[in-house]
Formats: sequence, structure tokens, C-alpha cells
Amino acid sequence: MTDTQLHPRPRLTRQRWFDLCGTWDFAYDDDNVGLDDRWFDQPDRFDRQIQVPYPPESELSGVNDKGFHPVVWYRRTFSVEPVQGERLILHFGAVDYRAHVWVNGQLVATHEGGHTPFSADITNCLVDGAQVVVVRAEDQPLDGTMPRGKQDWEATPHAIWYDRTTGIWQPVWLEPVPATYITAFHLTPDLTRNAVTVDARLNHGHQGWLSVTLRKGDELLAVQQVQVGKETIETSITIPRAKNGQRRNDLYWSPENPNIITVAVALLSDDGAPVDTVQSYFGLRSAGIGGGRFLLNDRPYFVRSVLEQGFWPTSHLAAPSADALREEVELIKALGFNACRIHQKVEDPRFLYWADHLGLLVWGEMANAYEFSPAAVDRFTREWLSVVERDRSNPCIVTWVPINESWGVEDIARNPAQQAYASALYHLTKALDPTRP
Repeated sequence: MTDTQLHPRPRLTRQRWFDLCGTWDFAYDDDNVGLDDRWFDQPDRFDRQIQVPYPPESELSGVNDKGFHPVVWYRRTFSVEPVQGERLILHFGAVDYRAHVWVNGQLVATHEGGHTPFSADITNCLVDGAQVVVVRAEDQPLDGTMPRGKQDWEATPHAIWYDRTTGIWQPVWLEPVPATYITAFHLTPDLTRNAVTVDARLNHGHQGWLSVTLRKGDELLAVQQVQVGKETIETSITIPRAKNGQRRNDLYWSPENPNIITVAVALLSDDGAPVDTVQSYFGLRSAGIGGGRFLLNDRPYFVRSVLEQGFWPTSHLAAPSADALREEVELIKALGFNACRIHQKVEDPRFLYWADHLGLLVWGEMANAYEFSPAAVDRFTREWLSVVERDRSNPCIVTWVPINESWGVEDIARNPAQQAYASALYHLTKALDPTRP
């Protein structure tokens, strides 16, 4: 657990969390026999070590093997002291591409999608003594239906493509939570009403209250309490100070003035006792198009943007450190840009945190597949909707880019199915997030 390290999920934080990055046992499974041979129960199968969250193809992983290894396994032990009434959640920021996770020999999670987070409640799997977590990751380098972005399918990178990233490439961590807890929390600003819409979700139904407190620095902006009777909660909070048109500029978010409004959230019982508490934040801003121009906070805004590739020489998709993500945002701004387009990857949430707090507009993009087929449509659509769900409350993101050029839809000019697919992605994105152009 750390108080100084930036949380791997900065928009929904609790005070207590435990970092599982670092040294893990590791093994290649080139013959794909690990599932049948139950490697999740066999520690002697792991013949080397790796530094998580760096992919094995990278230098910082300590493995630095850029060959084709479609199936890899990870293993590590950890210790916890269970607290009566708490649950323990195991989180993965991203595992490329398909993951199976076991804790103490029990399968706790499966996930497909190399850029999106997933988690598992492992409370019922805990044993006395050391706990064992095992991860199997499968990433077929020649499968063009998987969203892979600029990861090369050839043995060595050529032309505009980069080295591959296999397996874990974003943080792994543990989070103790109460029996009833907040699983998701989104904030959508509305400048026309001087308000923000709160959308909270719980792991199960609850009878009680949700209290939300908004602050800018030390200034209290608003407090609202709403009754809770089910798993989903939606309410709108008016910010009285924003009604004064002469005082809005120091509330609105922009690259020049990245004003952050912090949010303290408390889930309460019927009698007002605290059940769960989380911290979040948002920026009061709007993004749109009018008169052929981009509008920020309903005013024309000139965008000076750079293409942010987000591939690192020694760590590939993974950033070499948490500090490197902040330094990347600082460098973009120091060069005179006020925006970046993330190119063919879904960026680490900590990058978006710094873009939010330091003031950088972001075009949120998705890694594309190379082929068009029913499998490619299914895989991409499911992962893309998870991306929008994860990032739609970040004020830095002002537009979405599901498809780069014609990647994965090379025949879109004459293929009705590909045209329908692109149109469907547009409308699905707008259904989840109608606030961005």
C-alpha cells in the first residue's frame, strides 16, 4: 500500500490499496499445454522471472525476448490480513489479449481485450498463509481480427509498426472494499444548467443514502445527499457559484486553466453510518462543434495537436514509470501544443489523470484490427464500449476516434457491411456519451 504513488485508477480511489507490480515468476507455453497440464497448480513450471507490468518482449521486463510466444504464464505470492466484513478485489489494468486468472488454484476471472481493465472478488479463495495468483495470457501475433494497433505481426518491426506487447502491461493491485461498495462512478458536466450529473453503481442493492461533496481546493461548492434503493444511482447536482457569469472562468476547465473539482463520495446506511467512501474528480467543461469550428466551453478554440504514439523503446505499450506519464504530458505542453491524439492504443488512466490536471486536450482512440469479419466486429465493439465506459468522465478527452483511417475497414468505400459497421460504432459511442463531438 502506498500514500505517495499515484493510484492506478485515479478517478475512483480508496485510501487503501496494495501494489502487486514487481517480480513475478514467468514461463512460456509455446506448445499451449499449460491448461491441460494445470500449470496454475504447478509452481515448478515457472522457470524464469519477469518485472510486471512490462511485457516480456521489452527490455525493462528483464526477459527481453521479442520472438513469437503466443501463450505466457505469470505467478506470484502475496500476503494479506483479512478484515471481518471486507471483500478483497484483485484488479488488472490491462492484459493483452486474453487472460485467465487463478487464485489458490481457483479460476476467478477470464477476460478478452488487451486494453481494458478487469477485476475479480477473490475473498472466498483466500487461505491461511501465503496466497498464490496465476495468470495465463494469450496473444496470437498473426490473428488480424484482434484489436492490436501498431503491434507488428512480423518477427521484427517494419515500416510504421512497433514491437509486440504480450500479457500484463498495466498495473496489478489489490483493493479491500466493504461488503457493499461503489463499483463505478461517472460525472457528466452540464454547463447550460451549471450542474453535474452523477452516475454511481454498487455491487448489489442497498437501502440508504449517497452523499456527494464538491470542492475546488478548499472552497465548498455543493453538497447533496440522495436516497439509495437499488444498484444504480443517478442524480444532478447544481453548482450555485457557476450561476454567476462573472465567476465562471475560474471554475471552467481548459488547457490554460485546468480547474479540477474534487468529489468526495460516501455511501451511507439508513441511519447515516458510513458504508463506503471513494474520491473522484471532474472538470466543468463542454466540447462541441459550431460554425465549422471546435468549441470548448461554448467558445471557438484553436487546437494545436500532436500525434501521441505511446510506444516506449524499453517498455513498449507500458510506460517505463508512472513519472514518465506525467513527463510526457509536460513535454507536449512545453513544445507549445494544447492537445494530443492518442494513436492506436488506449492510454494508461494515469496519463489521462495528468492531462486532466495539467491541461491537455486528448483524442481518445482505440487500437484497430487489421481484418474485417464477424469475429473482428464482435471483438472490437465489446472492447471499444468498455474503453468509452472507462474514460468518459475524464475532462481532457474531447472526442473519440474508434477507427483510424480505414484500418480494419479497407473496403469501406464500396462494402455496405463495413459502412454499416462504422456507422454503428458512431451511434453506439454517441449512445454511451452524447456530450462529445
